[in-house]
Amino acid sequence: MTDVLSDLGRRTLVMGILNVTPDSFSDGGRFFSFESALERARQLIREGADIIDIGGESTRPGAEPVPEAEELRRVIPVICAIRKESAVPISIDTYKARVAEAALEAGANIINDISALRFDPQMVKIVAQARVPVVLMHMQGEPRTMQQNPTYVDVVREIKEFLAERIAFARAHNIEKIIIDPGIGFGKAVAHNIEILRRLGELKELGYPILIGTSRKSFIGKLGGTEENPLPVHERLEGTIASNVIAVLNGAQIVRVHDVAAMKKALTIVDAVCYAVREPKGGEILWPST
Repeated sequence: MTDVLSDLGRRTLVMGILNVTPDSFSDGGRFFSFESALERARQLIREGADIIDIGGESTRPGAEPVPEAEELRRVIPVICAIRKESAVPISIDTYKARVAEAALEAGANIINDISALRFDPQMVKIVAQARVPVVLMHMQGEPRTMQQNPTYVDVVREIKEFLAERIAFARAHNIEKIIIDPGIGFGKAVAHNIEILRRLGELKELGYPILIGTSRKSFIGKLGGTEENPLPVHERLEGTIASNVIAVLNGAQIVRVHDVAAMKKALTIVDAVCYAVREPKGGEILWPST
């Protein structure tokens, strides 16, 4: 298999979300069964997902931890089944080392750790030994408590400092393939999320690819509606696309979304502006030489 991140710097990569959970905020457990999860993966692949991000534990605000054995039961059969059918890169969304290790053995290629290698001391060893890309995400608190009055003096500066420290930790353990994620919605109020998107370019100074995850999140619902009466989840597509376009224009290279087909269409235009020049009569895209 070619390097899963080989196209970074030439176009925006789309990471399709597959929640194999009964309590996801976005789909309410629609893909909890093996059959429905596999069919959803097939749909994401048909729509053009560059990466499938599979998670077996909800990390929505207020979510309770899932036992390791249950998380393994949810995700490993799905990873094995996808890998039998497709070479699509697979990311395992977990902070548990044993789950990550089993997922890699089953065919996963990337570890997406919301704790940035903090919650399980064995995770750094798994990533280092496997030499796979790892996503280091910022989160204030933990999923169960993170939205209980999140507070910052300067949210972007504090995220940048946190990620710089986690990058240094990873590099000290011989981990080189690093992706950073500012953690939209993970211990952030609406104003914090807006500030992150507006100043996302400051994180480029860290020198690593940026992943952004705004898809269907509550701040989009509140901005589209009100704090007391936000837009329902199924009405947040346009806000998701808008927020991701802003993120890409400000430096994001990977977008994590539920609605892959719609996002890919939007990125056709965005990437033409950010990465390439298209000839007027429909010729080939000419990639910059640098």
